[in-house]
Amino acid sequence: MPKAPIDGVEIYFEETGQGFPLAMCHEFAGSFESWALQVLAFSQRYRVITYNARGYPPSDVPGDLEAYSQEQHVEDLYGLLDHLGIEQAHICGLSMGGNTALHFGILHPERARSLVVAGAGYGTTNKESFRRQAVEFAKKIEAQGMESFADYARGPGRTQLLRKNPEAWDRFAKAFAAHSARGATLTFRGVQARRPTMDDLAPQMSVMAVPTLLMVGDEDDLSLEPSLLMKRRIPRSGLVVFPQTGHAINLEEPELFNRVVLDFLEAVEAGGWPERDSDTGVGYSTR
Repeated sequence: MPKAPIDGVEIYFEETGQGFPLAMCHEFAGSFESWALQVLAFSQRYRVITYNARGYPPSDVPGDLEAYSQEQHVEDLYGLLDHLGIEQAHICGLSMGGNTALHFGILHPERARSLVVAGAGYGTTNKESFRRQAVEFAKKIEAQGMESFADYARGPGRTQLLRKNPEAWDRFAKAFAAHSARGATLTFRGVQARRPTMDDLAPQMSVMAVPTLLMVGDEDDLSLEPSLLMKRRIPRSGLVVFPQTGHAINLEEPELFNRVVLDFLEAVEAGGWPERDSDTGVGYSTR
């Protein structure tokens, strides 16, 4: 079982395919397995790296709250790339993983060839209530276990997957229910409840030069405005909105997700992903 030792924590990972590296960071309710359809598509031309964040077995589940933070998630990805001897990679993330991808581009831009930031930004438009809710969720799981949290899989950003593909939703829900209760509790408290909002990150985003693709479902209400904020702030960004789609866009619309991401990666690699002129809104080629 391949694991990378990072700051005393073993991070489980898988590699598939050959070519330029593409690292994929999963959402809170997912795992490395959430990217199965993306691995199948992208491993034909990329070295695809998927992994489980700390707190998600078979990665280690440290018991100390201070072992969990947004910054630590970034350093785990950085350490994983070092472990694999990768100097630079495309970084793709959804939701919690999208935050990791964005922060990685801010903190380690030299290591990111490009960023795909999907369904990110929860807590930006409702900061205090989001943080209170994260703590409440943690208390509930701690007291009653993951089985008490089954309704999370039927939340307003999840019903779209159930409607479109009940079998895929059932796999998602069962995998989520099997998560480590301790890992979920500590991730809620250490990562979700304490991470910066997109408003907090606006100054850093404005000077970030990494080509960035932003993706969001139009029914993922808590990610829509943050995605627009990122589009306005990140100079080399583009925004794609998926119609009638909720939070887990890679599961709901895998073919569209894969096609859009591949077009983006090809544009970046060809030197044709433009920077936006913040004064005029007119893009110009950096080729």
